[in-house]
Amino acid sequence: MHQPRPVFRPTLRFPGRPPRAGKLALGIDIGGTKVAAGVVDAAGTIREELRRDTPGRDARAVEHVIVELVRELSNRHDIRSVGIGAAGWMDLAGGTVMFSPHLAWRNEPLRRNLEGLLNRPVTLANDADAAGWAEWRFGAGRGHGRLVALTLGTGIGGALVMDGRVERGSFGMAGEFGHQIIMPGGHRCECGNRGCWEQYASGNALGREGRELARAKSPMAAALLEAVNGRTKDITGTVVTELAQAGEATCAELVGEVGEWLGLGIANLAAALDPELFIIGGGLSVAGELLLEPARRAYAKNLTGRGFRNEAVIVAAQLGPAAGLIGAADLSRVRHARRLGARGRGRAASRIAGTA
Repeated sequence: MHQPRPVFRPTLRFPGRPPRAGKLALGIDIGGTKVAAGVVDAAGTIREELRRDTPGRDARAVEHVIVELVRELSNRHDIRSVGIGAAGWMDLAGGTVMFSPHLAWRNEPLRRNLEGLLNRPVTLANDADAAGWAEWRFGAGRGHGRLVALTLGTGIGGALVMDGRVERGSFGMAGEFGHQIIMPGGHRCECGNRGCWEQYASGNALGREGRELARAKSPMAAALLEAVNGRTKDITGTVVTELAQAGEATCAELVGEVGEWLGLGIANLAAALDPELFIIGGGLSVAGELLLEPARRAYAKNLTGRGFRNEAVIVAAQLGPAAGLIGAADLSRVRHARRLGARGRGRAASRIAGTA
């Protein structure tokens, strides 16, 4: 029996023809440790980039850093629009950060605050949505209709790009894939639940596994402990990944285990969303095939209907850590073009009505 194609709410749709390459937008990616700002052209190329340390969890101090970066870059470039990519859950209108796990934003009207400080329109997006949009526009997702982009870092960020738009759900919360419960009663997550996927398939999870191995005084952790001069607390996902890339067998095994968890969660997403492509980005993705090959195997093993369906492809992201600011800038350019278009249509209608 033919099943009707699901209808998705159109949000953040790319409005046809892209703006001319000379139009510059400014993208800002706010992370737990760094605030990165970049001037981006319509081809997705960064013309100039600046970075600042994230000033703790102080919301006002973060806004001050953003204002400094925008003003400095605006002095050297003709900036037409500003886009902010921030970790957290946004309302559907893209104006309020309802909750951020790593910053002190709780129902924070961030767009209004920044527009008042900068005296210009600001586009606000979830950082993973921004990165996913960038990969669809300029990176590994070019030419694909429906994809899921995953950003593996401190946690797992997610974006769902469907037929040229970022799908954000009915309330703006779509894409929080890292908080699917994959191990009931498992590790405690910052979101308050236990057993979230990001507690097993993120950079933080990899670092935790390395530290646990070292605390168990396993001889298999000798290389790890040597790399951090015996300081177990200094074992991070980055340290484990670097040793794995250098050929250290235990660390490669730890990365592979995280890859298996990654593949299991991807199989769940495929069952629910059926995209044609999964893009894996974020800091942990530098592990490359050490991570992706175990993920593909676990995905194929756990996929619903395996052997009787088309399988999505799992690939590495192409834009690296700059994806968030590139996507934020491009989303702001899209919104700016839409506003200008709507304003032009409004003026034309007024002239026709004899009121302009």
